[in-house]
Amino acid sequence: MSKLPNIGTSIFTVMSKMAAEYDAINLSQGFPNFPVDDRLTDIVARLAKENVHQYLPMAGYPPLLMKTARLVEKSYNRKVQPENELLITAGATQAIFTAIQALVKTNEEVVILDPSYDCYVVPVLLCNAKDVRVNLNDDFTPNWERIEKAFSAKTRMIIINNPHNPTGKIWTPSDFTALEILLEKYPEVILLSDEVYEFITFEHKHLSVHSRPKLHNRSVVVSSFGKSFHVTGWKVGYMVATEPLMTEIKKVHQFLVFCVNSICQVVISEYLDLVSLDELGAFYQEKRDYFRKLLQNSRFEFMPCEGTYFQVVSYASISDENDMDFCRRLVVEHGVAAIPISTFHADGKDLKLLRFCFAKDDATLEESAKRLCAV
Repeated sequence: MSKLPNIGTSIFTVMSKMAAEYDAINLSQGFPNFPVDDRLTDIVARLAKENVHQYLPMAGYPPLLMKTARLVEKSYNRKVQPENELLITAGATQAIFTAIQALVKTNEEVVILDPSYDCYVVPVLLCNAKDVRVNLNDDFTPNWERIEKAFSAKTRMIIINNPHNPTGKIWTPSDFTALEILLEKYPEVILLSDEVYEFITFEHKHLSVHSRPKLHNRSVVVSSFGKSFHVTGWKVGYMVATEPLMTEIKKVHQFLVFCVNSICQVVISEYLDLVSLDELGAFYQEKRDYFRKLLQNSRFEFMPCEGTYFQVVSYASISDENDMDFCRRLVVEHGVAAIPISTFHADGKDLKLLRFCFAKDDATLEESAKRLCAV
């Protein structure tokens, strides 16, 4: 008997499989297709012949922990203790899974804001807990009246995602103020903040839970080196939490993966001495703007994209089909794969919106736009 009877194949797997079957351009799954930094691969080549292939300490490679703490302080002016408030993880997905498994108990409730990334729900269900889904406003801002109504004496955690996947929305100071006011009424609720796109923002600077001292003692913040350094397949992330929370998280982590890929940790540690993450936003803003320019004569309508490497578009002026059917037809007839936004909603809310990933080389974006302009 299944423990997850209502969980099927991920939409990312479904659309990527369709893209391969129909030889379509895959703008559905969120991974770059351009080469990584030569400095990074040079470090890999050198270290591959050195003694960096055995287990590292459970929490992470000590120099990487130290440099990550410095990165958090430099970026957000938050001082983190590397030895007891930081954990290197096998990507952000493992970080999220581990935090939920460690901190949520049977029959408790976790508030999730839809549209939401699909990895949040399964660990909640495996805790024999309940996911309480709350729709964002149609402009993807938080609806604080609805969110507060979703809270109860059973609420253990709220998960937020900022910058937001799939919509590219980023939170404002007033959003964080509203969150702080709400959480003051529920002192036992933990905040899990998914911030894997924190360095990919454009006109507006990313606001982090790290920069809200009122939230520190009750928050777990998840980040991703894989996203930031264009090495998604390395699956290296990290999380920050105060010692009481991190102690519980490490109890699960040590029996889930124990430690993360050793050579990747050492490589990233060295690479952090060479790279500036401040440049990442400008890099992806150029790609966003180029993709939008290429599509300016199409019939798609652009939604605001304030961060991440995803562009959401409306196809309402093109078709009355539901978004899943339109996505399938887009692959079969036009050779481009996207993600239907309704799949990020528990209730299947369909606003005739698609998500494209623009973390691609110029040739891919140009050919994609050529096909999409013909729709």
